[in-house]
Amino acid sequence: MEKGVEHLISARKSMRVNLEKSKDIGLSLEKARPRLDEINQRLPSLEAAIRPIRADQDALGAVVGHINRAVVAAAAVLKVFDAIHGLENSLSDPESDLPGYFGVLKRLKEALRFLGENCDMAIQWLADIVEYLEDHNVADGKFISSLKEVLTALRELHSGEDGSCLDGGLLEVALDRLENEFRRLLTENSVPLPMPTLDLPGEQACIAPSLLPVAVIKKLQSILSRLVANNRLEKCVLIYVEVRSSNVRESLQALNLDYLEISVSEFNDVQSIEGHIANWGKHLEFAVKHLLEAEYKLCNDVFDRLGLDVWMGCFAKIAAQAGILAFLQFGKTVTESKKDPIKMLKLLDIFASLNKLRLDFNRLFGGAACAEIQRLTRDLIKRVIDGASELFWELQVQVELQRQIPPPPDGGVPKLIIFITDYCNKLLGDDYKPMLTQVLVIERSWKREIFQERLLFDELLNIMRAVQLNLETWSKGYKDDTLSCVFLMNNHWHLYKDLKGTKLGILLGDSWLREHEQYKEYYSAVFLKESWAKLPALLSREGLILFSGGRATARDLVKKRLKAFNEAFDDMYKKQCNWIMLDKELREKTCQLIIQAIVPVYRSYMQNYGPLVEQEGSSKYAKYTVQSLEKMLNSLFVPKPTRQGSFKVRVPSGKFNNSVADQNQTAIVK
Repeated sequence: MEKGVEHLISARKSMRVNLEKSKDIGLSLEKARPRLDEINQRLPSLEAAIRPIRADQDALGAVVGHINRAVVAAAAVLKVFDAIHGLENSLSDPESDLPGYFGVLKRLKEALRFLGENCDMAIQWLADIVEYLEDHNVADGKFISSLKEVLTALRELHSGEDGSCLDGGLLEVALDRLENEFRRLLTENSVPLPMPTLDLPGEQACIAPSLLPVAVIKKLQSILSRLVANNRLEKCVLIYVEVRSSNVRESLQALNLDYLEISVSEFNDVQSIEGHIANWGKHLEFAVKHLLEAEYKLCNDVFDRLGLDVWMGCFAKIAAQAGILAFLQFGKTVTESKKDPIKMLKLLDIFASLNKLRLDFNRLFGGAACAEIQRLTRDLIKRVIDGASELFWELQVQVELQRQIPPPPDGGVPKLIIFITDYCNKLLGDDYKPMLTQVLVIERSWKREIFQERLLFDELLNIMRAVQLNLETWSKGYKDDTLSCVFLMNNHWHLYKDLKGTKLGILLGDSWLREHEQYKEYYSAVFLKESWAKLPALLSREGLILFSGGRATARDLVKKRLKAFNEAFDDMYKKQCNWIMLDKELREKTCQLIIQAIVPVYRSYMQNYGPLVEQEGSSKYAKYTVQSLEKMLNSLFVPKPTRQGSFKVRVPSGKFNNSVADQNQTAIVK
């Protein structure tokens, strides 16, 4: 028993000693762990380092030659690379010394070419040694893998466009500076051109000269040739178009061209933008003959060495971005506006402007690069010709449609008559007849028909026949025959006097004009006979000259007759004071005829019999003095101030898109 206890005590002591030793060993291992980790990390490199020792002796001997050849080629490349970057300090500002900059750029290109050629050789040798190391197991696999990655990167760098990345981007920086100089030369020498005065008679728009000095153009050409040689033509064109189109737009800004953006919905009729259309022609001529003509020449000067396609393409972009498309769009907007006879004149104005610039358009925009401008121009011309010719051939129908409108209540000349006679004279005038004839010739040629000038004259004669039928119809619309006579007097006199000596009057002929003069005389006589000429009979002297019944009876007769005269005069004056005669000569002559028919009789009557009623309240019977009577008659037929207007196109059969809301808003402004 005692022995057993002793054994346990001995075992406990032994275990305690072993535990202490274990703790000491653990502490020692903990302290040794960093060194073991370090050794573990160094083992691969040590293994790679001693690999050649394990390699075949012949393989180790041959690798020396491969390494020497690769190192020599790589060293040569590095020397050239260092030489290239030595040129960096020589790259001065191209603005201060452009020829010197070109010289350094040339040396840089040559060095880069040499670098590319030698770099290829160095890469070949490096590839060869990597292949050798791998085939003969001379180097570690990780090391060879790393070499392959570096070699791949070198190949990609070398195979880049023109090998330009081999210089670390120095050539790109140098070319960027040239681009900046190209832009600077353009920007600093691009000055907006002021619009010349084109309002003076006979003044012609001159063609602007080249906008850049010859020395600047030569610099641009030199820079351009270097940039094009380095595949930067597209960038140069973008810079050129940006600067020059911006300059053209700035030149046009002073003209206030906001109207070019107007839409069809923003105006009711062409009359509301007549001024814009007039300016459009002047502004378009300025843009084409001054601005774009100069840009055309300048593009040719700068890009001529690169071929027609290049400089014409450049010009086409400038023209489009500068605003020529906006001019064409405005013309199209006018063609889409509501139909109105005034619109035809405006379309002819647009046609005249385009026709005036036809040779310029063909020359400037005739190339394939300007295909879009050509298409829009052709479309605009077709719309103008179709619109103007359609309005012309429908004009007679529009005049006939006005026949259903009541005649003017004051017996005056309807605005239709005034408008249409003036309108036809304009169509026959020197400003519009050549353009209208040309438009109709083209329109008929599209239909494979021949247009003769007689067709134009015949159509205008038909329009005037329609006007005459309108007058006859309107004259029958009056319930008062004397007002009908005033209406016919007014209109026949207007046709005679206002057309005499005019283009339309010559076309109609002297006999036609004399006929209307005679009609005026006839209706004037009828008017006087059926109205004022009846009044003198009311101042009859019958029973007064031979009367012997005394003053009282005579006085009663005079009172009765003066009262009847006054009432008739007042009624007639009240009715006719609202009638008008637009022509002053006709009005004065008619008033004089009335005065001659009434005043002498009234004066004589009052001189002889006025004293009989003077004591009876002269304001009742002797209501008017001779002077007041004459003054009242002279005040007849004076027109009231009215607004001017044309007539709107009415819809004959659904062919036109314009409808008229009601008769009060129709063409004739009474």
